[in-house]
Amino acid sequence: MASPATTLQSALLLQKQLKELSKHPVEGFSAGLVDNDNIYEWEIMIIGPPDTLYEGGFFKARMTFPKDYPLMPPKLRFISEMWHPNVYPDGEVCISILHPPGEDKYGYEDAGERWMPVHTVETILLSVISMLSTPNDESPANIEAAKDWREDYPAFKKKVQRIVRRSADML
Repeated sequence: MASPATTLQSALLLQKQLKELSKHPVEGFSAGLVDNDNIYEWEIMIIGPPDTLYEGGFFKARMTFPKDYPLMPPKLRFISEMWHPNVYPDGEVCISILHPPGEDKYGYEDAGERWMPVHTVETILLSVISMLSTPNDESPANIEAAKDWREDYPAFKKKVQRIVRRSADML
């Protein structure tokens, strides 16, 4: 459990990052609070990266920060439907920088690839946009999507195109 001082520091840091993103938007996503009274719950809109299967899509996600942020990473979950090897069926994003700091008990990830307090909302979302461009099918969160990606790319492409169309229709 985070101490009151840690909680205050994390709230101030998140307010600073939100203000910075408002003043200097980053191409590819927008971010804001779900509820103005809760700095720990952000609503994210990720725009499908150009020249990828996700191009033209608008994907809503929710980023939830722990009270001891930035010592521990936030969770990021797509609210919009997503078909991707590195996104669990429930929408939770699985990328190294969102894994808790330290050694990987499975030995797959180097500690340097995992969460570090220097990461910001911007670096996380740029990593997610990169993940959409280049899936990692060696360590999939969604086995079926990874299988399609490797063994039946036309089926994978068709499913992604369908969710891209649906995401644009939901706006």
